[in-house]
Amino acid sequence: MAKSLKCNLCDEPATVHLTQIVNNKVHKVDLCESCAQSKGVTDPNGFSLADLLVKSPFAREQIPGQLQCSTCGFKQSDFRKLGRLGCPDCYTVFGPILTPVLKNMHKGLTHVGKVPEKSAARYTIREQLAALEEEIQSAIESERYEDAAKIRDKINHLKKSSAKSRS
Repeated sequence: MAKSLKCNLCDEPATVHLTQIVNNKVHKVDLCESCAQSKGVTDPNGFSLADLLVKSPFAREQIPGQLQCSTCGFKQSDFRKLGRLGCPDCYTVFGPILTPVLKNMHKGLTHVGKVPEKSAARYTIREQLAALEEEIQSAIESERYEDAAKIRDKINHLKKSSAKSRS
């Protein structure tokens, strides 16, 4: 089971956990809610990081038979105390509770990353060429030679335009 952390300023249980990276060095600070408020660890609008946890489904009263991760033994109440999950399997176990919280915090539930603009253009051209290659094969197999010639011309034009954009 996850270990409970104590506040760095007093010995109360920590509910706010801050991580700062300066010059590739990680500095961690664990604070109880009262110390976090006294130190001003809130956003500019006055929304405490701990408020998010208090309003989340994890903060609801404990129900007999509450969810528990079979891998690490982490419970819903542990998340409320620590503000983080115990292991990767916790995301599956607590998925139904986490999903609405994550939807409110982020644009979506799946990280899609970013692709550089030029790479995205090359990828799109490759997709188009692959689709045209399939189309030309289909036209040849069904003996639609005029259509195949038009598709061939499209392929050649696409290849020439992509070669020009690279140089």
